[in-house]
Amino acid sequence: MRTSARSFLRLGLAAFFTVGIVALMALLAGRFQAKVPAGGPANGRRSDRPIGDGVEVVVKKVSVPRRESAVGTIRAVYEAIVASKVLARVEEVHVRAGQDVQQGEVLILLDKADLKARLEQSLAAQTAARAKLDQAEIDLARAQRLRARDAINQSDLDQATTAVKTAKADLDRTQRAVEEARIIEGYATITAPISGRVIDKKVNAGDTVTPGQPLLTMYDPTRMQLVATVRESLAMRLKVGQQLPARMDALGYDCLATISEIVPESQAESRSFLVKVTGPCPPDVYSGMFARIFIPLEDESVIVVPTEALRRVGQLDEVDVAEGGLARRRVVQLGRKLEDGREVLSGLKEGERVVLPRAQDKTGSDPS
Repeated sequence: MRTSARSFLRLGLAAFFTVGIVALMALLAGRFQAKVPAGGPANGRRSDRPIGDGVEVVVKKVSVPRRESAVGTIRAVYEAIVASKVLARVEEVHVRAGQDVQQGEVLILLDKADLKARLEQSLAAQTAARAKLDQAEIDLARAQRLRARDAINQSDLDQATTAVKTAKADLDRTQRAVEEARIIEGYATITAPISGRVIDKKVNAGDTVTPGQPLLTMYDPTRMQLVATVRESLAMRLKVGQQLPARMDALGYDCLATISEIVPESQAESRSFLVKVTGPCPPDVYSGMFARIFIPLEDESVIVVPTEALRRVGQLDEVDVAEGGLARRRVVQLGRKLEDGREVLSGLKEGERVVLPRAQDKTGSDPS
């Protein structure tokens, strides 16, 4: 008896919990809430309503210009890499990154003790060569007098003449060596090749530099260009001197740029050309910044509706379409914002009529 009672109790509890779970699921599913019949009112409105005093507007196609953007990087038209021409130690650095300098201004001083010693050695060799030439000319004059009296042979006179020519050649060689030494000594004073702005200095005082080693880079900030990568099919449409719209997103700057150069070589990896454009240079623009140009394509026809005819309900965009004297609600997919309204990608056809709702009929948010 006890076993039967316990089994009955277990069955009762199981049935109770089952009924409770079913009731809870029905409650969550909305089974106990009033339903809106199909075609009935939704949010206080009907899907179909009389047009009344609403204004009907014909859906039309308009021609809009189409363009494609090409991204690129801002670069300086004039950019210089200042390098050392000698092996020397850096004594002084007079500039820092971001500093503006004028052409010919001293940027870096190198230790020129060795270079000065080489110059002095060349000057000494020049003095010795000049003394030898003076002595050779004196000997030649004496040999000419003696030859006139037949006191020496012609070969002796020829030797004296040759000695003068050799001394002149030696003097000319030493003069060239002095000029070279002066030029090399000047390499110790590194000046700005152009007027511009220092991008970065790569050495400090005390460093030892070698010939060809870059010391700093600089550019002219007043002459900048955009180097853009343009795919082959579009690059074939462009020509030098053509003007294109350009934009720098970081500065919010728009301008009309002019194509200054089209590199006549396609990049095999991307099948594109490098196109360089120049235009008005805004303040606070730096080399390496991102920018883009816009290349015009053929115009395209798109369906446009007035913004006033659109209504946003939740995540959907709706319009009222005039059909048989009624304003029938229809969901549409929108595209770009245009001057005449909004582009409609799907949901409407050319020639259909939409109803501009009255102020009291507008609900939801403006999709524009």
